[in-house]
Amino acid sequence: MNSNTNHKINQVSENTLVIGIDIAKHKHYACAIDERGRVLQKSFPVTQSRDGFEAFYTHLLALKSIHGKQDIIVGFEPTGHYWMNLATFLTNYGIPFVMVNPLHVNRSKELDDNLQTKNDQKDALVIARLMRDGRFSYPRLLEGVEAELRNGATLRSKIQEDLNALQNRIVRWIDRFFPEFTKVFKNFGKMAYAVLEKTPLPVDIQGKTPEELLFLYRQVEGMKSPQLPKAKQLVEVAQHSIGLTEGLVMARIEIATLLQQHHLLQEQLDTLNEQLGELAKQMKDYEYLASVPGIGDITIVDLLSEVGSLTQYEHPRQIIKLAGLTLRENSSGQHKGQKRISKRGRRKLRALLFRVMIPLIRHNQAFKQLHEYYTTRTINPLRKKQSIVVLCGKLLKILHALCKKKIQFDEQQMMKNLYCLERAA
Repeated sequence: MNSNTNHKINQVSENTLVIGIDIAKHKHYACAIDERGRVLQKSFPVTQSRDGFEAFYTHLLALKSIHGKQDIIVGFEPTGHYWMNLATFLTNYGIPFVMVNPLHVNRSKELDDNLQTKNDQKDALVIARLMRDGRFSYPRLLEGVEAELRNGATLRSKIQEDLNALQNRIVRWIDRFFPEFTKVFKNFGKMAYAVLEKTPLPVDIQGKTPEELLFLYRQVEGMKSPQLPKAKQLVEVAQHSIGLTEGLVMARIEIATLLQQHHLLQEQLDTLNEQLGELAKQMKDYEYLASVPGIGDITIVDLLSEVGSLTQYEHPRQIIKLAGLTLRENSSGQHKGQKRISKRGRRKLRALLFRVMIPLIRHNQAFKQLHEYYTTRTINPLRKKQSIVVLCGKLLKILHALCKKKIQFDEQQMMKNLYCLERAA
C-alpha cells in the first residue's frame, strides 16, 4: 500500500463523518457511516434543487452534532454531469468532496450481502465504505480560464461531430443524384462546394461550356480561381450521369439546406477556435507548450482543456495515469504476461496524444530520432505502436518539465540526451 493511500485512510478518523452519495438526475441518495463502517444514518434522499441542497447541508450539521464528529467528508461516484452542481454547492460551504471510481462500486457491491442487487440506497453505503478504506481520488473543480477551455473544447467537439454528420448527409445526397461527382472531386474543397451550390445536378451542367461553369463558380464567396480541368471533367461526366431524375425540386432544396447548415457550422467552428486560442494564451503554460515544434494552438487548447494547468501536478506520472498510459500485466507463477496500457483514464486525452505524436515523429527531429532508436535498438526493440505509446509518455514528461521549470523546449538538449542514451546502450 503506497503512502498516498495511507494518507487517504488517515483522513478518516474517529472524528470524521463519512457521507457516501449515489448520484442521479433528480434525486440523489446519501448514507452516513463512521470510521469503522458502522451506519450512522441509513440512505436518505437529496433532491437536485436549492432547497434540497440546503436541507442536505442542515442534515449534515445535525448528524455531525448528534454523533460528536468534528469533520465531514463527502464522496460520490461521478455519474455523467449530475454531480457538478452538488460539488459546487459543497465547495462553497467548505465541505471537502472526493470521487469514488464507479468500477470499484460495481465490483464491491456484493461484499456485504453476497447479492448482485443494485439500487441507489445500497450504492450510497458501498461508496461510503470505499471512502473509509481510502479508495477515492481528489477531483478539482475547474475555475476561470480552465473552466472556459473545458466548456469550449466540449462545444467544439460537438460542432465537429455535427459537421461530420452533415458531410455524410451531403455524400449520401451526391450518391443518389450525382454519383459521378466524386470522380472529379476526391476531397471536398472550395470548388466542390461551389459546384454543389451553383450546379448541384447533372442537368444543371449539361449544355454549358467549362468557361460558363467557371463564371458561375466565381460568383461564390471565397471562390476566386476555380480550376478549368475540373470544369471540363464535370461537363464530361454530367453527359452520362446515372443520377436520379425524379424528385429534383426537393433534391435542390435538400442540398441547399445542407450547404447552408454546413456553412453556418463551419463559421461557428472557426470563430470558436479563435476564441479558444485567445483563452489558451492567457494561461502561463501556453508559452512553454507552444515552444515545442509540431504542437499548435488547437493541440494546446485540447491538452489544457483535458488536464488544466500542468503545473498543478507534482509528478508527470499523474498525467500519464490520467491519460490511461500506465502499463499493466497479468502474471502468475512462472507465467509472465504481456504488458499493455491500462486505458483507465481520459480517453480524449489519450487519443489527443496519439494524434499529436504521429506528426511529431515526422517533423520534430528529436522525436523522430528517438522513435528510430526505440524501434531499432539491439536490446528489446519496440514495435512502432509500442514506441508511440512510450513517446506519448515522454512528451507528457517534457511538457510537464517545461511548465514546471518555466523554460522553452530545447531540441538540441533532447538530442544530447538521446546521444547519451545510445552510448549507454
